[in-house]
Amino acid sequence: MELLLVALVGAALALAFANGANDNFKATATVYGSETLGYAKARRLATVAQLAGSAASVVLAERLLRTFGGKGLVPDAVVADPSFLVAVGAGAATTVLIATRVGLPISTTHALVGGLAGAGLALVPRELSWAALGGSYFAPLMLSPLLAIAVAAIFYPLVHRLRTRIGIETDMCLCIGETRVPVTVGNDGTMLLRGSGVAVTADSPERCREFYSGRVAGMSFQGVIDRLHLGSAFSLGFARGLNDTPKVLALLVAAGWSGLDPRLSLGAVALAMALGGYLRARRVAETLSHRITEISTGQGLLANGISSGLVIGASLLGSPVSTTHVSTGALFGIGVWNDRTDWKTVGTIVAAWVGTLPVAAALAAAVALSLG
Repeated sequence: MELLLVALVGAALALAFANGANDNFKATATVYGSETLGYAKARRLATVAQLAGSAASVVLAERLLRTFGGKGLVPDAVVADPSFLVAVGAGAATTVLIATRVGLPISTTHALVGGLAGAGLALVPRELSWAALGGSYFAPLMLSPLLAIAVAAIFYPLVHRLRTRIGIETDMCLCIGETRVPVTVGNDGTMLLRGSGVAVTADSPERCREFYSGRVAGMSFQGVIDRLHLGSAFSLGFARGLNDTPKVLALLVAAGWSGLDPRLSLGAVALAMALGGYLRARRVAETLSHRITEISTGQGLLANGISSGLVIGASLLGSPVSTTHVSTGALFGIGVWNDRTDWKTVGTIVAAWVGTLPVAAALAAAVALSLG
């Protein structure tokens, strides 16, 4: 029994590390993609925000802690069995680590649900509650990305019209370090400095980006949007920590091992998530930030605001939505109006989402049978 409990701690920490590696950077993908921050600064912001959300989850996300312990899905005796919990954690962690290795943003929530279902089918196939699996887990997971896509697709053109109506226009600039130099780009790609009319060339034409001209209350509108964008990224990172930490911690709480101090367990899970995001986030970061769609600071602000609002609301209600599905879904929604969206990449990500649950279920079932 003691060996199984040690294995359970290892599986939970591995899942926390995998979750951080795949999920942490989702909070700051838009600030990196829009070049508001470089990779290192965006990674630090995501890490701090996740740690803050993890700490707050103790008070604000107690319902999620109960949801992901497996109660109602399988009999209580199975929920408290370390073999069941080790299988769930190992199946989910392996699935997320594989996806992270190839740079695909998938849902740890989806992997956990797959692990719960797979381990339950392996150990008590006749006692798995399909009603609970469908109503309490599948429905929120399936509906949340569709809701995020719809909200983003509806709100983006409305916000765009509002911006143009109040006289805030987009302009083009050549970004040199932290300096934006306004330019006019011709049909042939020629760039002219707006101030002098002098033609310029750049080794990397993609460095020429949109920015917002005009001022609001004496401040640069672009500067205001940049600050709000960073705040929205922190909010999304906080929401992610709030939403994901209890799901991993639930594996340890469900075991009821008196030797585990709750505060120490929470700290270990939060730090493992932060470490995963700090050391292994780069491939998923590139996919989210640069391979789905080219995004401006205003679009990033909108996507983050929608995502954090939906995730925080779901966390308070104890609904098992996926931060990945919501945040990536918001980018998909903006991509509907953006002719620079790579729909092939979108299709690959959706295919990975579909495959997450059965892969995690199969892996968890295999581990459960080997331990049984």
